[in-house]
Amino acid sequence: MRVVAGELRSRRLHTAEGRETRPTSDRARAGLFDWLGPTVVGARVLDLFAGTGALGIEALSRGASEAGFVERARGALRVLGRNLDELGLTGRARVVEADLSRGLRGLAAKLGRFDLVLADPPWDTGAAEQLIRDEALAALLAAEAIVVIERSARSEAESERPGLSRRGTKRYGETAFDWWEFAAEPAAGSEALA
Repeated sequence: MRVVAGELRSRRLHTAEGRETRPTSDRARAGLFDWLGPTVVGARVLDLFAGTGALGIEALSRGASEAGFVERARGALRVLGRNLDELGLTGRARVVEADLSRGLRGLAAKLGRFDLVLADPPWDTGAAEQLIRDEALAALLAAEAIVVIERSARSEAESERPGLSRRGTKRYGETAFDWWEFAAEPAAGSEALA
């Protein structure tokens, strides 16, 4: 697996052994970031269910200002740290170990608000629906933030919820991405990565 484009194009990404993570394919990542286009440049990006960090690292390579990574699996966290270190990204990244099956509460206090949230929850487990319905998600979103949730192309997109509207869906083989836009006004005071 490699970084698809940007300043780190073609640089190798290490992957975790075992089945705890399911890396997003290079083709699907390329399609996603082509779809996102210039919205990535200068954005604060949050990679939820980060695995080895491929989505957040791709965003940093394409001009995101900084990224937060949230993952629970220790093996994936070790590989994520190695990827960030070898690519020289540790100064623009913050990694938080957290079990997102328990929800998003408390993450905003640790990480602040983001312009772009990329989430690759375990497929067909209800995690995507739990994420999109989690009331604590709003605390992580800057004004007009974009939330992209990866899912199996065989599953249905999540239904609308207050404050988020689905802009569209793109499919790449077995992978689908749903693009949501945050419509509510966030509370004042956003925190930067520390």
